[in-house]
Amino acid sequence: VQLQASGGGLVQAGGSLRLSCAASGRTFSNYDMGWFRQAPGKEREFVAVIRWTGGTLYADSVKGRFIISRDKAKNTVYLQVNSLKPEDTADYYCAAGRGIILSALQSASRYAYWGQGTQVTVSS
Repeated sequence: VQLQASGGGLVQAGGSLRLSCAASGRTFSNYDMGWFRQAPGKEREFVAVIRWTGGTLYADSVKGRFIISRDKAKNTVYLQVNSLKPEDTADYYCAAGRGIILSALQSASRYAYWGQGTQVTVSS
């Protein structure tokens, strides 16, 4: 089982990127798929999740700027990151979990599978 994140890069403030997370080894169509990020010297934080039902949840800090989506046929989850700010600079990680209750969706410990990070750097 593997989650492969990609799409990070260096972008100016106000710019956009599209992060992808491709899953292999099993189907994740009935999993909740999340994105987390970790900035240097800070703890990993929740960014967004798309539930197996299609429902979404975003951190307040990215609401209105980031969009999470998934293509079940491709076993891939996307995170469109728009209007980027320097404070969005971090390593972004995708994760998969199943049976996560609503109140725990923002908790990294509830996700069983993790990809490697893809780095996003936003210059001012």
